Amino acid sequence: MTVLTIATTPYADQKPGTSGLRKKVPVFQQPNYAANFIQSIFDSLDGFAGTTLVIGGDGRFFNREVIQIAIRMGIANGFGRIIVGRGGILSTPAASCVIRAYGAFGGIVLSASHNPGGPTEDFGIKYNISNGGPAPEKITDAIFAISRTITRYLTIEAPDVDLDKDGETRIGGSVVQIIDPVADYAALMEQLFDFDAIRTLIGSGFRVAFDAMSAVTGPYATEILERRLGCPAGTVRNGTPLPDFGGHHPDPNLVHAKELYDLMMGADAPDFGAASDGDGDRNLIIGKGIFVTPSDSLAMLAANAHLAPGYKAGLKGIARSMPTSGAADRVAEALGVPLYETPTGWKFFGNLLDAGMATICGEESAGTGSDHVREKDGLWAVLLWLNILAARRESVMAIAQDHWSRFGRNYYARHDYEGVDSAAADAMMAELRGKLGTLPGTAFGTLTVATSDDFAYLDPVDGSTSNQQGIRILFEGGSRIVFRLSGTGTSGATIRVYIERYEPVGGDLAQATPDAIADLVGTVEAIAGIARHTGRTEPDVIT
Repeated sequence: MTVLTIATTPYADQKPGTSGLRKKVPVFQQPNYAANFIQSIFDSLDGFAGTTLVIGGDGRFFNREVIQIAIRMGIANGFGRIIVGRGGILSTPAASCVIRAYGAFGGIVLSASHNPGGPTEDFGIKYNISNGGPAPEKITDAIFAISRTITRYLTIEAPDVDLDKDGETRIGGSVVQIIDPVADYAALMEQLFDFDAIRTLIGSGFRVAFDAMSAVTGPYATEILERRLGCPAGTVRNGTPLPDFGGHHPDPNLVHAKELYDLMMGADAPDFGAASDGDGDRNLIIGKGIFVTPSDSLAMLAANAHLAPGYKAGLKGIARSMPTSGAADRVAEALGVPLYETPTGWKFFGNLLDAGMATICGEESAGTGSDHVREKDGLWAVLLWLNILAARRESVMAIAQDHWSRFGRNYYARHDYEGVDSAAADAMMAELRGKLGTLPGTAFGTLTVATSDDFAYLDPVDGSTSNQQGIRILFEGGSRIVFRLSGTGTSGATIRVYIERYEPVGGDLAQATPDAIADLVGTVEAIAGIARHTGRTEPDVIT
């Protein structure tokens, strides 16, 4: 085997975001674009000669081509074993599981998460470290620095590996191993949850509807829900991963999973509905006649986690991203465990999980998970909900109402303004930052600002700091509005506005969310001037 050194020139736009490098497919199809970034990953690392590298993705368009590039480059750069999910498939949580199960040095995950797929849509590459979690900023910063000066990448001449046949292929001094992408993950789920109890629930006539959104979770949900737990065939809808996700947007929210929502609100609704996203790390939970917000789901899962065997010993702590509602805070207080508020991005939870400081983590953007892997995990959340339902033998509605009666209710919504001109979005945020010092004491109708700040995070494990993580406007009485720019898109900017009102125990806990937060929604424009800066008069998506 001869290692080839291929001359290349750098691209200036390869700065990883919160979840790796995401661009449109035609961008990645530019000469050497993917190879440059992959080589920059390898050049940022030390000590991996002879070790194991995991590679997999969510099956979106261009997934297979980049996997072949990454295999050749991994061999050329000195990895001794490369493990790839059959068909190029590994959900993001399964990739984390496999990295940990096989003691891999790290992994390359090919995904753009919940973003659309197809020849002109989105693609992404990110690097996960040996704990199975996303690379920390010190590594992603190094990758970007190298990508700006790269002059060569390493590869080999070799035929494509057959990605559809399990087994090992020796290439030079390395081994490429194709594995069942589901087996290790499914085995881990059986260790965490009471599958017998869930099977009994299913056997009693309890009906489940799961929408895999033509994305990567389909094979995992089919194996676990239908084959191992006994749900009838057809329980998993849109269960075959497609390169373009069937032309749909694989984001499990009330806009893109409207068919599931309508089903669950209908007269003949199943007992439990759920969906997952493009790469399997997000979840949507809907009971018969009730949508459970991701923030509430985190709190309810944490409050009931002890009902599952894997969490019977209790929680070490709960972590949530700053924009996520404070519902989990009250559960942590009741359980007598710490609550950690972090910036958005799962990598911030990794240190807490590795240090044994937190057990369950969650984000308002439909991501929930625990210390079983180092990524958020959509199907894990679904299975924990099913375990809780099997143990309590109550409906989702009853569990939610009981939770609110004990802890109060955080009425909550997120308004997304997508594809906004980046300069306009930056100008709006800069203007907001400029008046943070003058907002306290200002009245907006019946609301008065108590405090305002730009959230900064001091990591309690490694002492690192992350600044400008979102602008918080906190009102007297506990309501708040948060403004931040998302790092998950591939074009323009997404302005996210998080709106929250807390209703204490004994208050009106049965309001419709739009009614409960109407006064806060009315103050958004007065505070931020979104229409003035961007021309947008209403959000594209409300969740």
